Amino acid sequence: MPATAKGMRRPAVHQRSTGLTLFVITSIVGCVAKGIQSELKQSKPFESLESEAIVALLRTADLLDWRITEALKPFEVSPTQYNCLRILRGAGPAGLTCSEVGERMINRDPDITRLIDRLEKRGLVKRSRERKDRRVIITQITPAGLDLLKSCDRPLESYQGKLLGPLGESKLQSLLATLDAARELLR
Repeated sequence: MPATAKGMRRPAVHQRSTGLTLFVITSIVGCVAKGIQSELKQSKPFESLESEAIVALLRTADLLDWRITEALKPFEVSPTQYNCLRILRGAGPAGLTCSEVGERMINRDPDITRLIDRLEKRGLVKRSRERKDRRVIITQITPAGLDLLKSCDRPLESYQGKLLGPLGESKLQSLLATLDAARELLR
């Protein structure tokens, strides 16, 4: 082995690269093996692979929800409010009933009416009675609601890219297909 300046021996280049390769592989395996059990400091293994997958999925969803909540704070809107406003923007001038908004929400909200009440108080949505059937109330997004969405769409899109973009297109496509299959089983 070649000698170092202080007389210590160091491995040859081939041995160093092999050592580095082993270090990288060990680090990667260590990270992968860490998993949800270690993250949650759980001492016993999960009862099943399905249980572990559900816990990992719930934990991931919680972390993403927290990050998105933090990203939306400067705009003074919650993820649920943001979702509702996006749904109403997509509905266009025709608007939607409360039940139609509820059906399209990402997270189930048992009180869509109260959610829309809060958005209406802020001037982000408006409600009106349908002409044909006065019992039906239609909710529409206002210009102020559209402006709010316009101001937070690009920063949020960029933030989401930073969160999951490092996975790459192939892994993201695989993740989407897996999540689609899982949701299909749950319907």
